[in-house]
Amino acid sequence: MEESNFTGREYELVSEARAGDVKSFEALVNLYERRIYHIAYRIVESVQDAEDVLQETFLKAFKNLQGFRGESSFYTWIVQIAVNAALQRVNRRSKHPTVSLDDAGKDEIGFRPQEIAIWEEDPEKLYSKRETHSILEKAIRALPLIYRTVFLLKDVEKLPAEAVARNLGISVAATKSRLIRARLELRESLGKHFRKKGAPVYSGEHHH
Repeated sequence: MEESNFTGREYELVSEARAGDVKSFEALVNLYERRIYHIAYRIVESVQDAEDVLQETFLKAFKNLQGFRGESSFYTWIVQIAVNAALQRVNRRSKHPTVSLDDAGKDEIGFRPQEIAIWEEDPEKLYSKRETHSILEKAIRALPLIYRTVFLLKDVEKLPAEAVARNLGISVAATKSRLIRARLELRESLGKHFRKKGAPVYSGEHHH
């Protein structure tokens, strides 16, 4: 959902919920719980953990609803809560905590995969096609967490780069850099499935 879509029904439900209408908040939960669950699951990679993150997200949203100022869409706001909760859960259960999303990797600058098969469509376009959904889901899960999260928020959830940056506590420049890397790594991973027949393989070493 784009932030510009913060109008109409969502605006009414948020206003009513802030005024104390519990049913309006329940309507917001019904409206977004499936999408929040999917975001959480792709980060935590566990059904139970994703369900816990979902519950935690809406509980926190309800408790802090008066603090929601409407500077972004309600959906963008709860995505931030969900992503933070999911990342904290991943770190808690790991013996080796994940790299913080605000830590810029030294290899981000000037990143270029060694080989990328030439293919017709971008990963974000392939995502909407049923026959390629499963393959792409596996490739997304294989991405390092700092790139996977940016790709999910920007290309799958269609949040503006500025909103993604706010959600993750990083700069817009870092957001765009990580998105590029995520897309390139996906292209490299998916090349064997979607390479044009007879097409050459792009070698990063030959282009500067």
